Amino acid sequence: NDFEQPYSTVLEDYNGNLLSATIADDGQWRFPPSDSIAFKFKTCIKLFEDQYFDYHPGFNPISLLRAFKQNWNSKKTKSGGSTITMQLIRLSRRKERTYYQKIIELIKAVKTEINYSKENIFNLYCANAPFGGNVVGLEAASWRYYGRAPHLLSWSESATLAVLPNAPSLIYPGKNQKRLLKKRNFLLKKLMDKHYIDQIQYE
Repeated sequence: NDFEQPYSTVLEDYNGNLLSATIADDGQWRFPPSDSIAFKFKTCIKLFEDQYFDYHPGFNPISLLRAFKQNWNSKKTKSGGSTITMQLIRLSRRKERTYYQKIIELIKAVKTEINYSKENIFNLYCANAPFGGNVVGLEAASWRYYGRAPHLLSWSESATLAVLPNAPSLIYPGKNQKRLLKKRNFLLKKLMDKHYIDQIQYE
């Protein structure tokens, strides 16, 4: 675990309701990681970021090839092709995004998959992913934006949070609302197509 960042001080009551929280020493809202991730958010983030997470060895060759082709054709970085594991490695290293660094991330991702369970990797990613502004991790994002714990969020709220780590400096609640809504609705459509929600819930 290469994450040595400070956490917010969080005070909860017996039922897990947030009583108070103070910002971490580095100015970020970063709550301690949770032992388990809420089903709705887990489903949303996998479907949006890495739907083959449970099966790949740390990288997805098809996604990487597709991303390389898109970037080559457009002459700029349009798609990363990174798995959740590769994104976790990037978050822990904070290096410039180059093809060389992508190869390093890929190698480290494979090693991480060998040494840690999928659940550990996923939980660590959710605890350290950026959610816009100075909000880090699912727990902090859920309380900051919706005022309650992740397992109490609706499909719509879970989908909104799930699209944030993809471009946290570009969109988050309060910034670029139209783009955020478009991404969220795209994910809700995916959830309906995969039969997680029905037409009425989608509408």
